Amino acid sequence: MTSDPTRRKFLRGLGTAMSLPFLESLVPTRAFAATAPQPPLRLAFFFVPNGVHMPDWTPTAEGRDFELPATLAPLAPVRDKLLVLSGLAHDKAKANGDGAGDHARCAATFLTGTQAVKTAGKDTRVGTSVDQVAAAQLGHQTKFASLELGCEAGKSSGNCDSGYSCAYSSNISWRTPTTPATKEVNPKLVFERLFGGGSAADQSQSRAKRDAQRKSILDLVADDASQLRHKLGKSDRVKLDEYLDGVREIEKRIDQPQGDLFMEGQVVAPRGIPADYGQHVQLMGDLMTLAFQTDQTRICSFMLAGAGSNKTYSTLDIKEGHHYLSHHQNDEEKVAKIAKINHYHIQLLAEVLQRLDSTADGEGTLLDNTMLVYGSGIGDGNRHKHHDLPILVAGNGQGAFNTGRHVRYAENTPLMNLYLTMLQHAGVQVDSLGDSTGTLEQLV
Repeated sequence: MTSDPTRRKFLRGLGTAMSLPFLESLVPTRAFAATAPQPPLRLAFFFVPNGVHMPDWTPTAEGRDFELPATLAPLAPVRDKLLVLSGLAHDKAKANGDGAGDHARCAATFLTGTQAVKTAGKDTRVGTSVDQVAAAQLGHQTKFASLELGCEAGKSSGNCDSGYSCAYSSNISWRTPTTPATKEVNPKLVFERLFGGGSAADQSQSRAKRDAQRKSILDLVADDASQLRHKLGKSDRVKLDEYLDGVREIEKRIDQPQGDLFMEGQVVAPRGIPADYGQHVQLMGDLMTLAFQTDQTRICSFMLAGAGSNKTYSTLDIKEGHHYLSHHQNDEEKVAKIAKINHYHIQLLAEVLQRLDSTADGEGTLLDNTMLVYGSGIGDGNRHKHHDLPILVAGNGQGAFNTGRHVRYAENTPLMNLYLTMLQHAGVQVDSLGDSTGTLEQLV
């Protein structure tokens, strides 16, 4: 439970305890007058595989007057709430005597800053990731200490990259040095986790009833919602209606028939995972937004795909796999295709950021009260380089960062310095993180 009881309110129904966003009308007048509730600070970490084509990513100018290059162009609506950071590196993603396996290492190291033990067995070991360091100190304030999301399922064992366990390739979040925090890729299960409420038995009963009667979760809490609406001021009624409309929209998108509903003449029940990758990313991003909005968690990690993913992008008219194209060897046709994939990923990120920025939160927006990192543990995918990584920060973290700039750091500045800076701004008591050498300057 959150330490601030004024931020926790539910709509209740059969087997359901549905969290609500902060509503000013529910705060006692004296309590509100004494101390206006401060929105919480959120942390999010987005991982994209295979690096990017850096010439189309890196701004030519530094400081506030930079122009968004081709790959980053979709971020124009939120440009002033971004930091593009150049020169950051992950030394522990390099071989350092361990030979091949850059993709597995880059994912394992992305949030840990630790050299992964090279093994395809059960003796995996890397380090505790930044999100879980935060969750260990801040997670008690919310229903869920952290949320781990992804859009590509992966294996937890076996050899996935030159002698490295699939656990490394499939996870960026590690609860302990030997235990990954496994991501969820099914939006239906994430939705049930966030809005099922009650005990496991209650959630099962609620789900069974809704499935049998084809009801929305909102049908189960309709009476409670109606009663609550009468207690709210005008602005909070609008906020409540917008929130409930958003929940219903997501629920419909999860439950709607997928492209593979009919296969070989047989009806296949929808799995809750969209066949379209873009829709999948959007759903997961919206679920993260709702989780932040209702303060069910303040910490999220999101893998857009597994390390070394060779996913194809037919909607972009690209038949070759992502990993294959990342090793373009400067072939112009392949470079154009990898740049197109990079641009598409940023389009999807931009949609998530704009949703955060359109969601009111206190006197600002969810994005204003968030520090979100997007990037890869590989810089130039063609050469498997782990310096000059493609790193963005979105949101100023309640004024912690001076955004709207491109900042270049000295070559091989540890990426973990950024994470250490973020943790300290979030109130996490930690002096070092992975291979950090100190906090990151030039952010304020």
